[in-house]
Amino acid sequence: MSAGQQDGNFKLNLNGQEVVWSGEPAASLADVIREQQGLTGTKIGCRTGECGACTVLLEGRPVVSCLIPAASVQGQQVETIEGLARLEEFQSLMAAMQENGGVQCGFCTPGVMVTTWAWLQNPALFNGDLGSALKNNLCRCTGYLGIIRSAEQVLAGRGAGV
Repeated sequence: MSAGQQDGNFKLNLNGQEVVWSGEPAASLADVIREQQGLTGTKIGCRTGECGACTVLLEGRPVVSCLIPAASVQGQQVETIEGLARLEEFQSLMAAMQENGGVQCGFCTPGVMVTTWAWLQNPALFNGDLGSALKNNLCRCTGYLGIIRSAEQVLAGRGAGV
């Protein structure tokens, strides 16, 4: 711990519930989510923000949680794959990912799905381009075509077309 930092208790709005965690303010949000809250869907890959496996939503925007000090998100809404999985429409994305081959080894899948969900909720965040949204999510197995088809299927199910 560096000078000036102290362990403490911090409040986090996680998946719609206020939780309290204790520890170093600079601990990564990914570590707090996984280790202190037991939500292991948020994967740790590179710890450098390159792979996107740790992607969560922060105020509705996808972020790589391995680079964010958990104490810096107090008072903000953080959603993980576990929180999103409870939503009925998100389950349609999960089914589409299975049907279209958007899932293979599964390591990147939570981060990819969180990012895809953010795009589905607000394509304007990424100028309407899912490819731009997924630029921070590394997937070595699927080639992204199944992921894109899955998002298109969810959009078509909404009646929005593509």
